[in-house]
Amino acid sequence: MLKGALHVHSTHSDGEFTIEELRRIYAAEGCGFVCMNDHAQYFDARTIASYVRELQQHSDARFCFVMGLEYECERRMHILGFGASVLANTADPQAVIRHIHSQGAVSVIAHPKDEHFSWIESFDVLPAGIEAWNSKYDGRYAPRPGTFALLQRLKQRSPEIHAFYGQDLHWKKQFRGLCVLLDCQTPDSSGILAALAAGKFTGQKDGFRLLSSGVLSAELLQEFSRVHARSHKIRQFLKRQKQMLDRLGVRVPESLKAQLRRIF
Repeated sequence: MLKGALHVHSTHSDGEFTIEELRRIYAAEGCGFVCMNDHAQYFDARTIASYVRELQQHSDARFCFVMGLEYECERRMHILGFGASVLANTADPQAVIRHIHSQGAVSVIAHPKDEHFSWIESFDVLPAGIEAWNSKYDGRYAPRPGTFALLQRLKQRSPEIHAFYGQDLHWKKQFRGLCVLLDCQTPDSSGILAALAAGKFTGQKDGFRLLSSGVLSAELLQEFSRVHARSHKIRQFLKRQKQMLDRLGVRVPESLKAQLRRIF
């Protein structure tokens, strides 16, 4: 099994780590690959070619960076393209999914908003996966059970759709404990992408083992619901406090924000 991380950003878009730094920290954590998803709108044809070259330069037989992009669509829906390297000229999410698939890449709707669930279910073109747990958006302690329910409804139409587990890494002090274990023996991009597309992976965090099918026991769903509600309540309280301080012109120290990112 090959350990790695999905949905990672670098200084090529709005992340704080360079590509070289990302290789060092993830290799030290026992990872053999990282799937990059820097924001597509930060690139043009020249800079994306440079980005691809840098990822290749920092990949070898021991560690692989998998090229990818995060596309912003209408209503601020975000779609990950694992293996995608071509910019899109549309913001229509279904067209973006088709665009990703045309590259032989894997499309995943990132951290779907609750208010987007019914919209996603109306799509004629479905992605290869849904990001069922995004530890930046959902928090490090538990995902939203509703996202897993959405996935199961979509699977009635498209049984091959998978649950993905992403870090959405941006900040140096951000939690990085949500990983995936891939049924892939060697860290090469084509093998990693094939395993992701086939759902040959599990999410891993602490003692949790999360299947790519997105099927969870009723007991675990209930626990996730309880823990996420508590964590979300605290996060919303902190967000309101920050907004109040912003209105008063008081700046929250970066060191404090970094520590809160580590905790939540």
